[in-house]
Amino acid sequence: MKKKFLKYQAQTTDHPLALEISYAEGSYIYDINKRKYLDFVSGVSASNLGHRNKLVSKAVKKQIDKYWHVMVYGEFVQEPTVKLCELLSKNLPKSLSNTYLTNSGTEAVESAMKLAKRITGRTKIIAAKNGYHGNTQGAMSIMGFEDRKRAYRPLLPDIDFIEFNNDNNIKKIDKKTAAVVLETIQGGAGFITPINNYLRKIKEKCEKVNALLILDEIQTGIGRTGKLFAFEHYNAIPDILVYGKGLGGGFPIGALSSSKEKMGLFKKNPILGHITTFGGHPVIASAALANLKETLKSGIIKKIKKKENTIRKLLQHDLIEEIRGKGLMLALIMKNKKIAQELVIRCLGNGLILFWLLFESKAVRITPSLTISKKEIKLGCKVIIDTLNEINNNVD
Repeated sequence: MKKKFLKYQAQTTDHPLALEISYAEGSYIYDINKRKYLDFVSGVSASNLGHRNKLVSKAVKKQIDKYWHVMVYGEFVQEPTVKLCELLSKNLPKSLSNTYLTNSGTEAVESAMKLAKRITGRTKIIAAKNGYHGNTQGAMSIMGFEDRKRAYRPLLPDIDFIEFNNDNNIKKIDKKTAAVVLETIQGGAGFITPINNYLRKIKEKCEKVNALLILDEIQTGIGRTGKLFAFEHYNAIPDILVYGKGLGGGFPIGALSSSKEKMGLFKKNPILGHITTFGGHPVIASAALANLKETLKSGIIKKIKKKENTIRKLLQHDLIEEIRGKGLMLALIMKNKKIAQELVIRCLGNGLILFWLLFESKAVRITPSLTISKKEIKLGCKVIIDTLNEINNNVD
C-alpha cells in the first residue's frame, strides 16, 4: 500500500511520514503491523475527544441511517445542522450568535473576508507576518510567509501586514481597512501567544476606525487552550469568529460566527453571497454536535491547564530552549532545526507521534487530544526526554 500511496496519491513533500494505518482508538494509532503509537498530534488539533470517540461514532451512524446529503447549504431544515448552530450560539457572546457552517476552516476564512468587505464597503485587509489562515488563494493572500506563496502570485490586492504583538504597527489600521485578520494564537509561526493586552488594543483601534476584527480560531477553538475559544483569555471579542478543526471531532468542518445582522448581508445585494454544496452536511454536523456536547458536558476544558502544567514540568531538557503556546497547544522550541527534525522522526520510531510547524523550523508540535490521560502524558514525555538523550549522545 505504501508504494501505491506514493505512486497514485498526490504528495505535498518528498518525505511524508508514510505510517500505514490499520485503526485508531483513544490516544493511540495502530499500524498494519499492530504496533501502537501514542498520538501527541491528534490529527493536527482536530480529534479533540480522541480517535473513534463512542458518542461521535454513535451520532454519525444514527444520522447515516436517516439521510445524508439532501440539498445545498441553507435551503432545507436539517435537525443536526440547526441544533449545532443553536448550541454554538448559546455558548458564544450575543454578537456572535449566528453561524454559517462550511467545509473547512479555509473556506470559513474566505467567507469571513468576503463578509468584511460587504459590511464595510472597503477592500483593505490587514494580517500578521508569519500568520497562516489556509491555502486557497484568498487565504494565501493573507498568509504572512512569502516563501510559501511566491510561486502562486498574483494573489489578492490591497493586503498589508503587521507584526504580531508589535504595538507600533497598530497605526497601520486606518479608515481604509475593512478587517484585521489574526490568529488568536499564531500557529505556524511557533504557537505565539498575544502579550501586553495586544488583542484588546487591536480591537479598540478597529472600533475607532470602523474596521472589523476577524479572529481565526481554527486551531485554538473548542477547548484546546483551556477555554471554549482562546479569545476568552484575552478580553477581545471579534466581530467575526472563524473556527474548524476541533469542532468536527475528526470530521471536516469549518464555521464563521457573527451577528445575525451582519450574516444577513449574504442574503441580499447580491443574493447567495456565499454558497456551498456540502457545508452544514447533516452527517458532519451530527459528529460536531456530539463532539461539542461532550466537550461542554464532560468538564475536560477545566482540566486543560493542569495537563499543560504537567507537560511543561516533565519536558525539561538542555536541547529544549523554551515551550510556547497555551493549554494543549504547545510547541517545543529546539536549539536548531536539525534537532527538531530528528526528534519527530526518532520519536515515531519510538512509538510517539509528534509533528512540525509550518514556518518555525525549530518547533515541534504537541497537540494531543483533550481527553489524554495523565498516564499517557507522562509516557509521551518520557519518550521525548529519552529520545533527546539519544540525540545528545549521538552529538557527543
